[in-house]
Amino acid sequence: MRGDGVLRRIAPAVLALALAGTGCTSEGGDGGGGTEQPKDGVLRVLAGSELHDMEAVLADARTATGVRVEFTWSGSLDGADTVASGQADGKYDAVWFPSNHYLRLDPAGKGKLLSETPVMSSPVAVGVRSTMLSELGWGDGSQVTWGKLGEAAAAGKLSYGMADPSRSNSGFSALVALASAFSGAGAALSDADVAKAAPQLKQFFSGQKLTSGSSGWLAEAYQKAAKQNETKVGALVNYESVLLSMNRTLPAEDRLTVIRPVDGVVSADYPLSLLASAGKPAQDSFQRLSRYLLQSNAQQRITEETLRRPVTTGVTPATGLPAERRRELPFPGTRAVADGLLSAYQNELRRPSRTVYVLDTSGSMKGGRLDALKAAMARLTGAQDPRGQRRFRQREEVTVVEFASTVKSERTYRIPVGPPEAELARIQQEVQGLTADGGTAVYSSLKEAFELVGRQQAASGDDRFTSIVVMTDGESNEGLKDQEFRAWYGGLSGAARAVPVFPILFGDAAKGQLQGIADLTGGKLFDGRGSLDGAFEEIRGYQ
Repeated sequence: MRGDGVLRRIAPAVLALALAGTGCTSEGGDGGGGTEQPKDGVLRVLAGSELHDMEAVLADARTATGVRVEFTWSGSLDGADTVASGQADGKYDAVWFPSNHYLRLDPAGKGKLLSETPVMSSPVAVGVRSTMLSELGWGDGSQVTWGKLGEAAAAGKLSYGMADPSRSNSGFSALVALASAFSGAGAALSDADVAKAAPQLKQFFSGQKLTSGSSGWLAEAYQKAAKQNETKVGALVNYESVLLSMNRTLPAEDRLTVIRPVDGVVSADYPLSLLASAGKPAQDSFQRLSRYLLQSNAQQRITEETLRRPVTTGVTPATGLPAERRRELPFPGTRAVADGLLSAYQNELRRPSRTVYVLDTSGSMKGGRLDALKAAMARLTGAQDPRGQRRFRQREEVTVVEFASTVKSERTYRIPVGPPEAELARIQQEVQGLTADGGTAVYSSLKEAFELVGRQQAASGDDRFTSIVVMTDGESNEGLKDQEFRAWYGGLSGAARAVPVFPILFGDAAKGQLQGIADLTGGKLFDGRGSLDGAFEEIRGYQ
C-alpha cells in the first residue's frame, strides 16, 4: 500500500499530473483546507493510496453525481490514529481505508464514524512464484494452508516479502490471519491465542526477506527484481487484487499463483466512511457518491479495473477471480490485543534489523536544521510507541554515521532483548551532542557506510533486514562524484547490492542526487522538508 506510512505532503504539481482528468485531487498532508467546510460537491477523504486505481471510476462518478473527491493519503493504522485522536475533525469529511477493523477497536475512533459503506473486497493472500509450486509439492496451490507456508519458510524453501503490519493493512491482516490460524482461535483473538501461536509465527517470519511500509512498494520491488534479474524472493504476501494485477505485466517465469489458504483469510472490504464531524454539504456528497459506487455498472467497472470483488448482488466478478470464498478468520477482540500482537511482531517474531543512519552535520545544518535532526532521532528512542512502529526494536543493531567533508564518527548500538531503555538513552545522549561544521561528502560517506555494513555482516554471519538511511540538507560537493560512486557500487557483490538506501530530502538537498541513489540501490526517496521526524518515522516501515 503506497502511502502506508505517516501522513505526508504531496507536491501539488506532481499530484495534478497523476490525477489529471479524474477529478481527484489532494491538498497534501495538512488535510487540505484546515477547518473550513468544503464547497458543495467536494468530499475530502483521508485514504489508503492503493485507491489510485479508482481514478477512472471516480472520474465517472464525478460526471454522474457532481462529487469531486479530494484525497489525502495515509496508512490505515496511522489513519486510524489520526481519526481517533480527533485530528481528522474539520480536516476531512470521510475516510476510505481497506478496513476499519483496527479503527473500530478504539472506542474513541469508533465514535468518530457516522456511517460506512463497504464498496469492494479483497482477501490478503500469498502469491507464490508459479515455477516453484511443483518443487514445493503443492499441486495447483488450491489446498495450501498457512501451516504449510510456514513449514516451507522454516525449512528455507520459501522466501517472501510482506509489508510492515504496524503500517500497512495488508501486513496487519496477514499477521492476524496467521495468529488466528496457528492458534486455532474460534472466537475473537486473545493474548492467550497470540502466545500459543508464537512458535509457529516465529518459524513463518524466518522466511521473510523483504519488508516495506507499503504494499505498493513491495510489489514494485518484486517487479524490479524480476526485470533486472536480481535476487528474487519466492512469494509475496499482499491483497489478492494486487497479486492478480501484477500478473498482468510480469514475465511468464515470474508470475504468481495466488494462494488463499484453505484455513481462512482476513479480507479488506474498503468501507467509504463518513466522519461524524462532516457538515451537511459533505454528508450529501457522501450519500450521492456511495449510492453511485454500489450501482451495478460502477461495481462492474470496479471489479474489472481493480480485480477486487464486487459487493453488489448480481455483479459478475472480473475474469480470474475464483468463485469460491474462504472463511474469515477471527480478529483481535480488543485494541490491547491488537497492539500486543504488533509489538510482539516487531520485537520478538520477525527477523532483527541492521540499520545504518548516515547523517549530514555539515555547516549548513547549524541552528534549526540540526535541532530538527536531533528531535527526529529522539523520537526513535522515545517511550510512547504502543505498536512498536517507531522506536528502535529489541535485537536491532543501529549505527549512526556522522559526516560532513568526511565521516566524523561511527557509533554502533545494539538494542537488547528485554528492557531497552539504557541503550536507547545512550543513543539519545550521543545524538544530542552532534555539532555542525564542514562541507558535504554524500557519496564518499555512503561508500563508507556500505563498507561498514559489509564488515558487520562478515563479523556476525547473520541474516538481518539491512538498510541504510542517508539524510542531507545540501548537494554533495566534496569527495566522490556521482559517476565515481556508481562505478564503485557496480563492483559490489550481490549481497551488498541487496542493501537498499533510503535518502531523506531536507533543506536545500539536491533531489536529483538523492533520487538517483534511491533508484540505484532499490530504495525509496522520502521528503523530510515538511516534517523531518515524520520522514524518519515513515522509513521505519521499510527497515
